[in-house]
Amino acid sequence: MSDHTDYDAIVLAGGAARRLGGADKPALSVGGRALLDRVLTACADAAITVVVGPRRPAGRPVVRALEDPPGGGPLAALDAGLRHITAPTVLVLSADLPFLTPATVRGLLAAATGTADGGAPRDGALLRDAEGRDQPLVAAYRAESLRRELALLHAEHGTLTGLPLRVLLSELTLERVPDVTSTASFDCDTWEDLGAARARIREHGRVLDEWITAVKDELGIDLDVDTAALLDVARDAAHGVARPAAPLTTFLIGYAAGQQGGDVTALVHRAAALANRWAAEAEANGDSGGAPGGETKPAE
Repeated sequence: MSDHTDYDAIVLAGGAARRLGGADKPALSVGGRALLDRVLTACADAAITVVVGPRRPAGRPVVRALEDPPGGGPLAALDAGLRHITAPTVLVLSADLPFLTPATVRGLLAAATGTADGGAPRDGALLRDAEGRDQPLVAAYRAESLRRELALLHAEHGTLTGLPLRVLLSELTLERVPDVTSTASFDCDTWEDLGAARARIREHGRVLDEWITAVKDELGIDLDVDTAALLDVARDAAHGVARPAAPLTTFLIGYAAGQQGGDVTALVHRAAALANRWAAEAEANGDSGGAPGGETKPAE
């Protein structure tokens, strides 16, 4: 990831979570990771990340803020977060988005910095889910536009406490970015939502990527992993050498990448070629490769 970015992020992590019986929603886990940490991972390259809400553990350094009064609603929380950011563009997210990805974040940032019809700069961009509903807490805004409109609303109402987000959005020129599967905008407002999210990450076609992302986050590493290539080399090692060679080989590839700073793809190709040579020798000797129990038969 880039060390220099031109956006900051505000994550709104307050609220009473009444439909969850008052549970600390951002701390609830999906795939073994707190919802808040999943959101923070999606915007890991923000220059400054402000988490607005009660103090709780976070998987990376953040700036803490609290709306005044606590529980004052999304506009009060947004105002509190804006006091700590300096970038021209601000990503605004709720803390309960289990499937938000860096790709969605990049798409929002690109759309937010474009121009509207007539050539005027947009005030931002937000996701629109598959049912056509705007998602103002999965959005990127021009910080200047937010500050201007919040100041006007404060002057008009005397406070931001309790005001709904729609009074802010109605004054902004925003691009709608479609979330055609309602995945990135999926939030966990109820126990049923949380259960659905926990089930979804275990679906075939998703579970390996989710697991690898969780492991990288847990171990504090930032490494691109070609899942298909690693599985292929594990299969080759299991078939051509012995079944236990599969996990050991993938471990050694990771260790070599860390120690040598090597390219994982190149290391995978080298290990796969070695496994294939073992298999070729076994075939030439009339050996079946990986025998039951994980041992190779000795050559005759």
